[in-house]
Amino acid sequence: MPDTPTRNTGEPDADAAPLILTLAFDAETFARFDGLRRRHFPKALNHIPAHATLFHNLPGAAEPGVRETIAMLARTVPPPVVAVTGLRFTGRGVAYVLESEALSAFRARLAKTFEAHLTAQDKQGWRPHVTVQNKVDPETARALHAALADDFAPFHFTAPATRLWRYLGGPWDERAQFAFGENA
Repeated sequence: MPDTPTRNTGEPDADAAPLILTLAFDAETFARFDGLRRRHFPKALNHIPAHATLFHNLPGAAEPGVRETIAMLARTVPPPVVAVTGLRFTGRGVAYVLESEALSAFRARLAKTFEAHLTAQDKQGWRPHVTVQNKVDPETARALHAALADDFAPFHFTAPATRLWRYLGGPWDERAQFAFGENA
């Protein structure tokens, strides 16, 4: 994550801090992923709940416009069905791999809308996932990957919404949720 912008006073400018857009999970899926994250992510580094990031750095100074755009586009998309298709060993952690054409199309529309404001990280290819372990030694990560892979069976969930957060240098502050579908 980038450094939080500062005002002329040298104090962090919370209103300009980056915004992060994640996918909301249904209650059962959230409990599953967040339980794994709480068990396997280093406690001292686990400041946020389980999540799947759509964008890492939307312009914080433009929050009202960002909110309006996301809300408008989310209303046009039925709640996407997301497949959990496997596990990814990341070298120092483990993530669940997600696939959804509908979600990818929604993200692509947002990327086009925010194109001028996207960082290199958000412009590169999107590989949706939920990280349940990170920043551990490779042997620990390999062991968890093997244990989770032994019991893994693909499953699906329906994503009810997206969540907008403000990055606060470690913890995140939830700013809004945007439900999918015309009844949002």
